[in-house]
Amino acid sequence: MGEGGCWPTMDLLRSEPMQLVQLIIPIESAYRTISYLGDLGLFQFKDLNAEKSPFQRTYAAQIKRCGEMARRLRFFREQIKKAGLSSSSRFRSNDIDLDNLEVKLGELEAELLEINANNEKLHHSYNELSEYKLVLQKAGEFFHSAQSSAAAQQRELEVQQTGEGSIDSPLLLEQEMTTDPSKQVKLGFVSGLVPREKSMAFEMILYRATRGNVFLKQAVVEHPVIDPVSGEKVEKNVFAIFYSGERAKSKILKICEAFGANRYPFADDLGKQFQTITEVSGRLSELKVTIDAGLLHRNNLLQTIGYEYEQWNLQVKKEKSIYHTLNMLSFDVTKKCLVGEGWCPVFATKQIQNALQQATFDSNSQVGAIFQVLHTKESPPTYFCTNKFTSSFQEIVDAYGVAKYQEANPGVYTIITFPFLFAVMFGDWGHGICLLLATLYFIVREKKFSSQKLGDIIEMTFGGRYVILLMALFSIYTGLIYNEFFSVPFELFGLSAYGCRDPSCSDASTVGLIKVWDTYPFGVDPKWHGSRSELPFLNSLKMKMSILLGVAQMNLGIALSYFNAKFFGDDLNIWYQFVPQIIFLNSLFGYLSLLIIVKWCTGSQADLYHVMIYMFLSPTDDLGENQLFIGQKFLQLVLLLLALVAVPWMLFPKPFLLKKQHQERHRGQSYALLHSIDDPFETEPHHDSHDHEEFEFSEVFVHQMIHTIEFVLGAVSNTASYLRLWALSLAHSELSSVFYDKVLLLAWGYNNVIVLIVGIIVFIFATVGVLLVMETLSAFLHALRLHWVEFQNKFYQGDGYKFEPFSFALLSEEDE
Repeated sequence: MGEGGCWPTMDLLRSEPMQLVQLIIPIESAYRTISYLGDLGLFQFKDLNAEKSPFQRTYAAQIKRCGEMARRLRFFREQIKKAGLSSSSRFRSNDIDLDNLEVKLGELEAELLEINANNEKLHHSYNELSEYKLVLQKAGEFFHSAQSSAAAQQRELEVQQTGEGSIDSPLLLEQEMTTDPSKQVKLGFVSGLVPREKSMAFEMILYRATRGNVFLKQAVVEHPVIDPVSGEKVEKNVFAIFYSGERAKSKILKICEAFGANRYPFADDLGKQFQTITEVSGRLSELKVTIDAGLLHRNNLLQTIGYEYEQWNLQVKKEKSIYHTLNMLSFDVTKKCLVGEGWCPVFATKQIQNALQQATFDSNSQVGAIFQVLHTKESPPTYFCTNKFTSSFQEIVDAYGVAKYQEANPGVYTIITFPFLFAVMFGDWGHGICLLLATLYFIVREKKFSSQKLGDIIEMTFGGRYVILLMALFSIYTGLIYNEFFSVPFELFGLSAYGCRDPSCSDASTVGLIKVWDTYPFGVDPKWHGSRSELPFLNSLKMKMSILLGVAQMNLGIALSYFNAKFFGDDLNIWYQFVPQIIFLNSLFGYLSLLIIVKWCTGSQADLYHVMIYMFLSPTDDLGENQLFIGQKFLQLVLLLLALVAVPWMLFPKPFLLKKQHQERHRGQSYALLHSIDDPFETEPHHDSHDHEEFEFSEVFVHQMIHTIEFVLGAVSNTASYLRLWALSLAHSELSSVFYDKVLLLAWGYNNVIVLIVGIIVFIFATVGVLLVMETLSAFLHALRLHWVEFQNKFYQGDGYKFEPFSFALLSEEDE
């Protein structure tokens, strides 16, 4: 919302001034008015028919029509996707009449359904004939092999005159080998295909049901067959069952039906078999030509639909959203006008009035729409005018809670503080350059990426590309301060200030270093890396730096609470919340920050832990060697007293003053001015009855006590929470150092090309996977927590609601 199309200058500190507006629109221009407001996208309608069900509203029939057209378009989209075609070739912006579009979509759906039905019948016939052809081929092989073996057996019997017949001969010879013609038996047979996975069970059930009085012959079909019923490819076997008697036949037919076996007729005469195969092959070729022609016609139709699909889809969505909005308006008493209420930014007044006039003119209405501002105590929605750069930072804040109307917006400060705190934990200018290159790829190709569908993770990364850009730039900056490039120090800004005590010193990194040059001009001196005192020095530096940054950001949060109270005219919060909070925080942790700076400037050896602990335990004792400046003891006593006074200052006065204000407000209520009730527009639709409620002093006092305790304890815990900056920075540095020393340098030391290549690959994967992905996510989440909890809870209420205007630009693809 608001990416482009913002007329006023961007002021993110306060949300845009909003106004509640009443629109009185003649019925003949209502549709066009709502359409023009949707194009403008700066008016949020209120539902004046909330008590009515969707079916009782005025334009329910039109919404039903749009829903039916949307269903047809979804059907077209599924068919286009199923056919493997695209649906965004030619897009024209001219609108189509809804009635004509409805007729056209109905005709196209009927035609497509008819084509699909015919195509399905043809495919069914084609698949049946394909199976029939397989049965003819395989069963023909059965009969041919059986007759060959029977003929050979007959010749053998004529020679031998004795012996028993084979298991095949009684079934397949023209007459049984017996001398009694009256005992000849004519066998019947059933042929078809059965799914291969059911063939064993099929055979067992057959033998059990007929008590073994059948002969089953099966042949495997090499390739999967498309089943005529399901339309899916299935591996099948061709079978031929020989039986005797009608009872056996009825059992076999029932078993075939139960197992989903498709039966096909088969003639035992070789001539008829050949003739049938020829006929089936001819019909298959004819069906193939017919099916191909039908598919070509169907694809041409779908391609034609695909050219217009995006335009039709957008048009139907617009129509549905317009009628849905019209249903939120109510009729006036004359039933000739529609009355609507809603919120709009003050700056958009002129644009909305122009849209109303244009709609009146275009619809040839004799009466113009009326635009009237209403006065209300209802809290307006929150609207920040953002662009593609600031919107992602605003989303970070909105994920915690949408700002109350016109309260100070932390998003302004988040643009700088969020990537900076991330960079404090991620300080390495080598890793920062990698992040920068990755995000520059997204920024350079943002037009291409914004027009296509991305995966969830890629889409989330692309949406926050400008956040990652600043994170990368600040990481390069803090990496230069830490002097770390993949954990390796460089003398970028001059020579190191330290050198060997004498020319013969062999281990310059651990022993005998003295200061021989001026102090290293920017960041950490490269000679600290690898020395014995590296870890104590960097730990002390980063821990103190974390406290300074934390106290500064918390002071900023309390300062913003002052600007909020000043803006809303709340003097109680200034004197009994802001003042004691700023005194309490700075009496303790502001003083600690002062001690850190003084210690850095003077090079003192004072123990700050001892100073802060005994400031509470023994405030009157002498500081001794821990004294940093003259008058420190007196200052500590004053600050301690101020911190102790600030707690009851926060707790007690505010509830009593709130009670006094409530009593004074209700004492003069009987003599309030009488408002005219003749003008219906002056009445409030949602009257605020909270002013007439009894003042619950105990509830207010308990709430203030909880708030006070939370702030006092939070001042300690929040300051300690900022030490995560030190902890994650140390973890990142040590992990980077381990990967460099124990992987890259170790592989280099083997003097083997293969080992070196493997080492480089492992180093790259470890750096990308752990340091550039996991560590980035970890630092991001910790920076998020510091903003949401430690910073925003000092001033940010976040109990507002977003301005969600009626806008065609916000119609998503999933919104049906």
